[in-house]
Amino acid sequence: MQRLNNKILIIKGIRGTLLFLALFFYTFSFSQKEKKPKDLSKIVKTWAQSDVYPDHVVLSAPEDPTTAIGINWRTSPTDKIGYVEIAVSYGTPYFASRSQRINAEKINYDTSINLDDGFESSFYGITIKDLKPNTLYAYRVGNDLFKSEWFQFKTAGNPKKEPYSFIYVGDAQNYILELWSRLIRTAFKTMPEAKFIIHAGDLVNYAHSETEWNDWFDAGGFIHSEIPTIAVPGNHEYSPYKKGRNVFGEKKFLSMQWQRQFSFPENGPVKLNETCYYIDYSDLKVIALNSNLEIKLQSKWLKKVLAQNNKKWIVVTYHHPAFSASRKEGNEEIIKYWKPLFEEYNVDLALQGHDHAYTRGAVYTKELKNEYLKGPVYVVSVSGGKMYKLSSEGWDKFGAVKNKKGQYLQLFQVITIDDNKLFYKSYTASGKLFDSFELEKKEGKRQYFK
Repeated sequence: MQRLNNKILIIKGIRGTLLFLALFFYTFSFSQKEKKPKDLSKIVKTWAQSDVYPDHVVLSAPEDPTTAIGINWRTSPTDKIGYVEIAVSYGTPYFASRSQRINAEKINYDTSINLDDGFESSFYGITIKDLKPNTLYAYRVGNDLFKSEWFQFKTAGNPKKEPYSFIYVGDAQNYILELWSRLIRTAFKTMPEAKFIIHAGDLVNYAHSETEWNDWFDAGGFIHSEIPTIAVPGNHEYSPYKKGRNVFGEKKFLSMQWQRQFSFPENGPVKLNETCYYIDYSDLKVIALNSNLEIKLQSKWLKKVLAQNNKKWIVVTYHHPAFSASRKEGNEEIIKYWKPLFEEYNVDLALQGHDHAYTRGAVYTKELKNEYLKGPVYVVSVSGGKMYKLSSEGWDKFGAVKNKKGQYLQLFQVITIDDNKLFYKSYTASGKLFDSFELEKKEGKRQYFK
């Protein structure tokens, strides 16, 4: 069986390489006289299509990462069952003999119903619970015939024992396989021990595109399988369906793949299931908000979550920025309904996307000679290849100050929490430090060292 799996891996790798080269050649040919083949759509579809071997393996951060993890993948619709094999990881290769097999929920879904380049796949998802805190686990997914390689992840531990870090990125969206790949891989090399990765929306350009989602998974590779994802939908995760023409008019729908390929916590408003939620990692609460719709509804839920919070640090993430980096205006609804709650409950960071440029700033309050934060440090960042020019407008009309700005840069951020201190660093895709600051909590106040 191992020999069979090895052959499947080799065949899959060769097929994938040939398909990619064919697609690249026909799409980016330098010859102006070269015409695209009539079957280009078939080549693209074959490149993205699922098969009997499990792919798109991704971890989703659960509500309590000390004892649980979400795991998803997809295969050909001909596969009858799918399961996870999971075990505590040891240095010996015999750890697998102690693995536990857990069946996953299977959902067959055919995107060709609404997409010209769609196809049917089997999506599998499960949230595994009752894990041991601060423990390294190995897992693989598949069935009796075809299994993935073994991946590893570590559950959350005691926050008082050691610092921990996570990665935050803005829009991947465009040129995902071509350019975002280098960014996310450099982020991993910079912080390979990151506990999770926050994606602030617009992971793809067209919400339902099988090709673009396949690019996103290929660009990140095993990183998606070993570092849990926290993601919020951007405006590009909501699109009309495309089947000949938009039979649904201009109405937009959440990505067909979103809830089938991720297993985010279901602790938010039912109306916004798996697009608005929170996780508790050690002494940190991460709140994911959906800035596309129901802003007022989420404010009621947000107030309740913040009022009941017992974590030292609070990070919120959503797509549309409160104060824009590339436009003159701000987001009126977010400023009206969310910003007051951020300030009332001392939210520490607001991690945003959408504007395809970089800006970092805050609202301040002064007491004697010291300057303190009023609400969070607001960050807008972009990780993909699409860029916007910075707005020359300041944030003064919003009562805020811009402390750092940049344009035409692919950026990722590494955030480290060590008890009463938070360290923030922003890097370019080439690994060069671009921006940094520190937050410190002392005697009930938060000082911002910028």
